[in-house]
Order: sequence, then structure tokens, then C-alpha cells
Amino acid sequence: MLTNPLLLITIDGPAGAGKTTVSKMLAGELGYRYLDTGALYRAVAWSVRAASVRSDDDQGLGEICEKMRLRVGQRRLVLNGVDITDRIRSPEITMLASVVSARPVVRQALLGIQREAGRAKGLVAEGRDMGTVVFPEADLKFFLEATVRQRALRRYAQYGKAGDQTLERIEADIRRRDDDDSGREIAPLKPAGDAVVIDSTAMTARRVVDLILTLVGQYI
Repeated sequence: MLTNPLLLITIDGPAGAGKTTVSKMLAGELGYRYLDTGALYRAVAWSVRAASVRSDDDQGLGEICEKMRLRVGQRRLVLNGVDITDRIRSPEITMLASVVSARPVVRQALLGIQREAGRAKGLVAEGRDMGTVVFPEADLKFFLEATVRQRALRRYAQYGKAGDQTLERIEADIRRRDDDDSGREIAPLKPAGDAVVIDSTAMTARRVVDLILTLVGQYI
């Protein structure tokens, strides 16, 4: 187990690239904490939907963020005393999270929570702008990518068969989210200049983690 010195590691990338699986596995192997920043934006989206607030209503979004009391535990997310971890993974919440994450009022509200989590290091932070905006000083930065088709297949295996999602619809949603995330003015999805880019299309999560562990070992 590699635990000294404690590092701050970021893993960014588009939907379905394998960030969540890889980040959780890596954190477990290193004995680090894991921060799923995407879940924070999903929590906002869940609150927005529950309050019937428009995604472009900055005043309403700001009020929701002010009232939110988030507690980020080890792979659990508690909002205002309620564990919502298993309630924020639907395709609808996923797309809404992408929309609200582009609003400056939301990003600013969550920025402090994320940076506080990384203050002590010993953290694997997963998201879309971890290495570019939230933790530009991170010790190691990675950016996972994969073909749209492969990412759609992974998402279909994850939840498509359990609902009314077809592979084609999931692929279309991923393309639309890619366009939204990459084209937004605030913190667009892109690799940090000093990030290691890994194409996971033909790689298992285990192989990706092993590669990252090798690079972590070289850094230490």
C-alpha cells in the first residue's frame, strides 16, 4: 500500500470513461479518501428537481445551494440529513446535473466544499475540472477518455437494461453531454496541461488502475 507521502490525485474525463470505478479502486489501493464531485452536482440537480426550480434561475439555484447541507462520507452522500447516494443516478438527474454545473452560482457554491476535502491530501478526486480548476496544484493529474460507443456500452450495462434506456438513446445523451461539458464557458471539460491522458477504450478498470499505480510509484 502506497500511503507516504500523501498525495492529491485528480481523475477527470467525460461520462462513461471509467472515472468512478477507477477512482474508487485507486483510493482503496492507496488507502486514500475518495471524492466524487459529480455526486455533488447531482445533489444540486436532485434538489432543483424536487423544488421545481428552473435550471437557468440563478436566484433560485443560489437559494437552493445556500440551504444545502452536504456531508460527504466514504462513498455516501448525505443531503440535509438524508442519504441520497442511491437516488441521484438516474439518466434524468445525470443530464440535469450537467446543465446546472454550468451555472457559475452553483460552481462557486461547491468549490469551497471540494477544496476543503483536498486540503489534507490523501485524496483521489474525480470529476470534470478537478485538475484544471478545483485542484490545479494537484500532485498527479489523470484524464480518462474512451470512444463514445464504448462509453455508451458501459452505461447501458450499468443501468440501461433496468429501465427504458436503449443503447442508441444513451449514446445520444452522452454525445449531448460531451457537447455541453466541452462547450461551456465556465470550466469546460478538457485535460489539464500537465495531466496524463489515458484512453480506456480497450482497457479494463484493473489495467487502468495498475497503470496509475505505476505512475504514482514513480512519482513517490
